[in-house]
This record gives sequence, structure tokens and C-alpha cells, in this order.
Amino acid sequence: MAPPLPLPLLALLLLPVPTGAGRRAATPNGAPANLTVAVVLPERNVSYAWAWPRVGPALSLALEALERGEPPLLPRPFSVRVEFMSSELEGACSEYVAPLNAVDLKLYHDPDVLFGPGCVYPAASVGRFASHWRLPLITGGAVAAGFSRKREHYSTTVRTGPSAPKLGAFVSHLHAHFNWSARAVLLYVDRKTDDRPYYFTVEGVYQELQDGNNLTVTVHIYSPEEGGPDTAVHFIKANGRVVYLCGPPEMLRQIMQLAQQENLTNGDYVFFYLDVFGESLRGDSARDPFKPWQESPGQDSGLREAFQMVLVITYYEPQNPEYQHFQTQLILRAKQKFGVQLNYSLMNLVAGCFYDGMLLYAMVLNETLREGGSKKNATHIIEKMRDRKFQGVTGLVSMDSNNDRDTDFNLWAMSDPKTGQYEVVGHYSGVEKQIHWLGRPIPWVKGAPPLDNPPCVFDVDDPSCDKTPLSMLAIVALGTGLTFVMFGISSFLIFRKLMLEKELASMLWRIRWDELQFGSPERYHKAAGSRLTLSLRGSSYGSLMTTHGKYQIFANTGHFKGNVVAIKHINKKRIELTRQVLFELKHMRDIQFNHLTRFIGACIDPPNICIITEYCPRGSLQDVLENESINLDWMFRYSLINDIVKGMAFLHNSIIGHHGSLKSSNCVVDSRFVLKITDYGLASFRSPSDNEDTHALYAKKLWTAPELLQKGHLPTPGMQKADVYSFGIIVQEVALRNGPFYIEGMDLSPKEIVQKVRNSQKPFFRPSIDIGVHSEELAVLMERCWAQEPAERPDFSQIKIFIRRFNKEGSTSILDNLLSRMEQYANNLEKLVEERTQAYLEEKRKAENLLYQILPHSVAEQLKRGETVRAEAFDSVTIYFSDIVGFTALSAESTPMQVVMLLNDLYTCFDAIIDNFDVYKVETIGDAYMVVSGLPVRNGKLHAREIVRMALALLEAVKTFKIRHRPNDQLHLRIGIHTGPVCAGVVGLKMPRYCLFGDTVNTASRMESNGQALKIHVSSATKEVLDEFGCFELELRGDVEMKGKGKMRTYWLLGERKDP
Repeated sequence: MAPPLPLPLLALLLLPVPTGAGRRAATPNGAPANLTVAVVLPERNVSYAWAWPRVGPALSLALEALERGEPPLLPRPFSVRVEFMSSELEGACSEYVAPLNAVDLKLYHDPDVLFGPGCVYPAASVGRFASHWRLPLITGGAVAAGFSRKREHYSTTVRTGPSAPKLGAFVSHLHAHFNWSARAVLLYVDRKTDDRPYYFTVEGVYQELQDGNNLTVTVHIYSPEEGGPDTAVHFIKANGRVVYLCGPPEMLRQIMQLAQQENLTNGDYVFFYLDVFGESLRGDSARDPFKPWQESPGQDSGLREAFQMVLVITYYEPQNPEYQHFQTQLILRAKQKFGVQLNYSLMNLVAGCFYDGMLLYAMVLNETLREGGSKKNATHIIEKMRDRKFQGVTGLVSMDSNNDRDTDFNLWAMSDPKTGQYEVVGHYSGVEKQIHWLGRPIPWVKGAPPLDNPPCVFDVDDPSCDKTPLSMLAIVALGTGLTFVMFGISSFLIFRKLMLEKELASMLWRIRWDELQFGSPERYHKAAGSRLTLSLRGSSYGSLMTTHGKYQIFANTGHFKGNVVAIKHINKKRIELTRQVLFELKHMRDIQFNHLTRFIGACIDPPNICIITEYCPRGSLQDVLENESINLDWMFRYSLINDIVKGMAFLHNSIIGHHGSLKSSNCVVDSRFVLKITDYGLASFRSPSDNEDTHALYAKKLWTAPELLQKGHLPTPGMQKADVYSFGIIVQEVALRNGPFYIEGMDLSPKEIVQKVRNSQKPFFRPSIDIGVHSEELAVLMERCWAQEPAERPDFSQIKIFIRRFNKEGSTSILDNLLSRMEQYANNLEKLVEERTQAYLEEKRKAENLLYQILPHSVAEQLKRGETVRAEAFDSVTIYFSDIVGFTALSAESTPMQVVMLLNDLYTCFDAIIDNFDVYKVETIGDAYMVVSGLPVRNGKLHAREIVRMALALLEAVKTFKIRHRPNDQLHLRIGIHTGPVCAGVVGLKMPRYCLFGDTVNTASRMESNGQALKIHVSSATKEVLDEFGCFELELRGDVEMKGKGKMRTYWLLGERKDP
């Protein structure tokens, strides 16, 4: 058994179907009549006409037809096995995978015939192997002219489909018919990727015209980049009148649009569009059928008249009923067996050619076997295919002596210039080698075909071109005119020189230091209103400051002639006003552009040397990106990126030429949210780079290109490419909003990043790209911008096209774009105001809660309303005092931290209990705890009941209270209570306190100090109030001597009786 194949194998196995009852299949020499067919084609990509989902159903239908044939083309019974392997790698034809799989098929299955490949490069490799193996290779593809050299490399290759040399033969007949024998122009797209279909299509035309007809054929490769279409049209204009175009339909429409602008559609030029599969004639959502000039259905794009001189060349689509039935069955079987939905198109012709290839091989094999030959005799089989004709599913199949099929073509032209509808005007028969005109006229603009080489247009040196000498009078007149012109030009140049010197001497840019005002900018900010406060790190403007939280001001700002300006101080002692410096200042003053900050002037008064520029109040792009409160959608981001591109494109095309220090902190945003580039030009004013090894220095170099890090300075073209690198870093910064040179999963310092970039070791060190956050097109742009080789980086004119291409939403008008920016900023402000309001309300609630804990609620409300809290007398309140017996000794035996923890635990417990009663905690001093009831809100005589109930609760709690550092000890709480009148009020401005004054306070304190541990000491005044409730149990203690009071009768509170 063969070992497993190294690449995925898809095998279509057609089981034997017996055709004779009880007979064993055998060849005349007695060998079993089994056939192994190998197929090497693209497995999934149906954009190839020879893809397996297209050809597989066709081969299946062909084998079924062979089985049904009467008489049968193969001996019966006969078993056919089809072994398929892919020539595709990552969705494209691979010249490496195809030969490897062909070798595997040969090694493990020893096929009798090989079908495919269809792509040129894989077919070239496999074809050489097949020739070496003496294995017939039949393909409906492999259109390149190189396969015509059968004797040298491809002796066993048979092409049953169209080929480029046959297209060249058709074009040669067109030239003969229209009497074009001098020159032609070939223009094609060559992406140099995949299989280069357009290149190999025009190759056959070129060889036939250049070598076969001895024409002067000039070739141009079309580029879709900016300037490419214009270059192509100018190339056509300079080299010929008969033009062949080969590329996608978009290229055709773009070329014809420019040709119309250059007046190349006036009838002097004819354009042949090589569209072999008729892609431009198919109708779809973009255009109506048979109208290649359309860009959208039902609309006239203005190209209809230009396309009057465009003729389209396609393959001929068979009209026989067998092909129509085959095409229907092909689409049905592709859907059922391969899950692929095919359409009715000329691409199905190639599948039909593979079908006919199977029929051809079966016929020749049958004849060979009947003659006593072997299916392994490839040379004999190949020779029998030459010059063979038979009726296939695609009509008459005619093989030439080189085993290439004669191919038919159609010529299409605009049959009705009013409607723009295309129809077939000519049919080329590859068998007859002639064009059959169908009687429909070609709508030549000038009534006849154009000349391919009009006299004195391309051959200007031809002696036949008349060069009439000028008369003496004409010479004198011309000389006089030239003299006046030269005098006028000289006068203008002299005047311009004088004006330039006058402007340099006037020094209109100069600003004196005393003209700048640095006073309080209150007037400006009152007019400006409230703004966001940003943080501007590393900006040319410096840092931002906030005054009273009302507005933002730049540290380096001032007022000049009543306007706020940005001032950048230069670290130089003085500036020498050389001619070079004067020109730099003049150029800066001359530059005016929306996306560059306006240069106002410069101050050169030592030691205050500075540059004064336009002030942009929204801060830098770096600030906007780092401010998470600003929401940036992709339309806004693309708008910012586009502003940078416009500014840099203008700067690079100006006399300044480059920036040299482009970074996000040098991109500032004005009040209308227009991004402007600053800190450009004035090289003489710039201080040399700081050589200190500081974090800030390396942070400024994160945007710097590697070649600039290595050399320090470059010529202007090199500096422009360095600016493109810096732009790429800014784009990544805008896309991810994670700071400059963000690298996922790595935490490197700016110094480490700069050193890695400067070292330029492969793989080159670059920031991270996250396609999940931004588009793949933007990632490609970033990678191109920070390419290691400066020559590989695009310029800003190209970048502008890229941005416009994948930013479809950004194609709105300037006004709409500005309104969108302002609307988004307003939404950001609303969200920010709402967040700040919620934060303010939360802080207000916290402050109020804290205030309510410091002062009584009613007193706090008076203070909040701005009212003065006056002292108030209360006739009757009850005051509670308590302390801890032995607290001094306990404190001496504990650490200060343990004492603090003890009191905190105890008073936290007490505070939780007193919340259940109508009382107010006055203060705690050390171990003393003071509580009052009956103020500031009077509660009648309930104050005595509330206090004693609270005292009983506190006493119960203290009995179970555990001391953390002394869990076996119990606290001994001593309580004293007294009732009487007091005066209360707020005392002090700093840390105000609600204090009680009066003899009642002193008496309550004496009640506590003369009490006993774990007992509640009550005065007779309190007892009288409690007796009115009739639910409290008290015990007479007797008369007690108290300091300052004499003897007082007191009681012990024992508890409260519960209702029966």
C-alpha cells in the first residue's frame, strides 16, 4: 500500500460499470483495461477558469458520456480512476506545490494521463516532468506562448483550450484587413503576482505582431498609482494609433476617460480591449450587459461617446445545443457535488475544453489499443492527436500539428452609438484562418479606420515631410519679436530682484520684545468661554496650566496686537541675520496653508529670542489622543490623519521642503478642530540636539526614522522620506491610542526603543499593529510608511490617494466634515459635563454626610443655607457622661496604637447603638463620651427616657465587649446622667463644634465622676422626669457630696420594666 500523501488529496473515484454480462475487461494483449487519470488544478479558487470545482464536474460528465457512447470509445468493461491533487497554495496557483504533487501522483498512482495544470507557471514545471516521464499532459489552460516550443521542453503537452498565440494570429488578420502594417501599442496590467494573466495574454499578440508581421510594437505596463493613468495616455499619444489594452475593466474606463480629455477619441485612434472571457460585457450590479462603458446600471457616465472607438476581443462562445446542455449540467453538478454556484459565462468554455480533452484522449487510446498498442506508449498517443478533428461538446475541435487547438474569437463593437449597446461584428475561425464579418458596421468616428502611422506624426525625420524655409521678412519679424520678449523677461527679472531685496531689507517679520504682552489674559479668556483642560507633554507650545479651573492657557503664550499667539523661545544667545536667515524668514512668512500654523514673526532681541506663531487652543494631537474623555470615531480619526497628509504634502512641495521633526506633539488643533502642523522651517533658529542621555530626549525621538537616528541629517529627499516614517508612527498612535511606538506585551523605555530602531537589525523593530482595532488597509499603509528602506516608503501624494481610497466615509464636503467634528466635540462636552456633574453630586453627598456627622442635622441645614447659627437656650435636656474606670492604667500597659484601636472599636460600637435613639453625640475626649437629648430639636420630656434607655443599651454592650490585645479583661464603664437647662451653639470658624454651656453640663459630669463602675448614676432631677413614665426601676443611693455642689440626692438606675 502506498504511504500517505504529503499534501491534502481529494480523489474522485468513478467505480467500474460493467458493460458486458459476465465478461472481464481486457486489452487485446490480455492486460486488464483499467485507466488512472491524474488531475492537478487549483482546489478552491473559482476565479480561475480551470479551477477543480469547474473542471471536476466537466470530467465527470465526459466520463459518463464515454460510458454511454455508441459505439463506446473505451473497451468494455473499463474502470477509470481519477486522482486529484491541488496546485493551489493560500488561494493562488503555486509553481512549487504543483510539481511536488505531480511527483507524488506519479510515484504513488502511476497515472496513464495527466490533466492540468491550467496556470502558466505550474504548467511549465509539471509539463517538463511529464515530458521526462513520457506521460501525456492535457490541459485547457496554459495559454502562454512558451508552450508552443513542444519539441524542446513540452513534447507530451496537449492544449485543448485557447492559447495566446492563436489570439495573436487573430490580431494579425485584423491588421491585414485594416491595412495596419507599421506600428501598434500594447498596454497591460502586470501585478507580477499569482499567474500574470494579462501579461501572458498580450505576449502572444506581441510575438505575432513584432516577429511575425515586423511591426514596431511599443509596450507599456500600466500602473494604477497616482500619475500612472496620465503616463499611460501620454505614452499612447506618443507611440501609436492602434492600441491594445489588457487589464481589468476599471483600467479600460480610466484610460478612456483620460483619452477623451486628451482628444484621443476623435477617430484618429482605435482601442482593442483584450477581454477574452468577456468580463466587461457581462451585466451585474455595476452595469447593464453589453455596455462596458457603464459604471452603474441605467446611467450614462459620459464615456459612451469615447467607447465608440473601443472594440472588444473575446473567445467565441459555442452556439451548438450540446454546449448549451453541457453548461446547464456543469452548473448543476458543481452546485450538487462541490457546493459551488457557477454562472453562465465564457469561463465555462475552459471546462468544456477539458471535457473535449478527455474525449480526445479516449478516442486516441481506443485506436491505440485496437491497433495492439499500449496505454503507456505516450509518444504514439501524442502523435495520433496531431492534426485531428472531431466534434466535441464545444463544437468542432481542431488540433494543429503542434497539438494546440485552433481557437475561435469574437470581435465586439458598439452597434448603436445612441444606446451604447455592443454586438458581435466579426467572428474569427481558427480552423479557416479568416474573419467572417456579420454585416454590422463598425461605428468609426470618421467613417473609416484610422491610419496606424500617419505621415509626419511619428516619423518626423522622414525626408518626405515638408520643411518650408522661412522668408527673410519672417526671420526679421521673428528676431524682433524674440528681442522684445527677451527684453520684457529681463526687465521683469530685474524688477523682481529689486522687490525681493526691498522685502528682505524691510524685515516685515520682525517683532520687538516690548510689542508682546504677557499680562493677565483675563479679557481673552472671558471671551473664549470654558474649555477642556488638557495636558500637553512634549509640545512645541510647552505645558498647559489651569487657573481656578475655568480656562486653559499655554505657558508659552502672549498677546500681539490684541491676539493670542504662541511663543517658542530659542536657546540661543543671538541670531546673525545672514542672507540665508533672511530668506528663511521670508519663506516662512510667505507660506499660507490651512493645515500649517501661520508664522507671525520672530523676535531677535537678546536674550529674548523666540518664534511667534498662530495659537491653536485645542492643544496637540498627542493631548487629544491621551484624553480618554474625548471620543474619537474613525471618521474623526481619518479626518485628523487626512489633515496631516494635506499639510505635509503642501510642505514637501513648498520651498521649505521637509519638516524633520514630525510628531504628534507638533500637530495642533485649532478652535474649529482643524489639525495644523507646527514647528517646521527656520533651520537656523533650531538649537542642536541635546546630547544628554535623558528620558525626555529619547521620548522625543520615538518618531524619528532609523536613517536619521544614524546620520543626524540628510538631504531634502531623504528628510522627506524620514517625515513619511514619522507619519507612520503617528498613524499607529491615532489608531490604537496607546501612545507613540506602542508594542503589545513589551514594556520598553524610550531609550531601549530608539536603540533598537537605530541598530536596524532584522527583523526590523517596529510598533504593533492590531487589525482588530483598525482596517487592514490602514495596517498596510503603516507598514509601507515605516519601511526600512526609504525608497520603499510612499510620498504624501500617494498617501493622499490611499487615504481617499479606503476612507469612503471621509469623502463628504469640507462643511459636512467640519460640522461632524463640531457635533462630536459637543457630544464629548455633554458627556464630560454629565460625568463631572455626577462626580460633583457624589462629592456633595459625601461632604453633607460628613457635615451631618460633625453637626446636628438642623444646624447643618442652616449653615448650608448661609444662615447664622445663633446660640439657643433649652429649658430641659438630659445629658449623659461616661468614662472607663482604670483607663489610665490600661493605657500605660498598652502601646499608643493599641489604645487607639481600643477606643475606635469601643466608640464604633457606641455610635452604632445611639443611632437607635433620639440623641445627639456631643463629643469624645479620650475615654470620656458625652451625649445629649432634647436639642437642638426639642422633644418635650422624652429626652430623659431616650438617654436612660441608651445608657442601659451601652452598659449591656460594654459587658460583652472584647479588647483585641487583652481579650480576658473587661471594660468598666461608669455612667452619670443629669437633667436641666442648657445653652447650645456653634463655636469657632475652623473645625466648628456644637457646644453645650450651663451648670447642667457640670452637674452631669460630677454625676459620672462620683459614680461606680458598671452602674448608671442618676440625679434627682432626672428621676423626677423618669417617674412620670412609670416604667423605670431606680434605687436610692443617698446624699452624695459633690465638688462645687454640696450634697445631692442621687439614684442608681437598675433597669426598665417591660409591659405585662
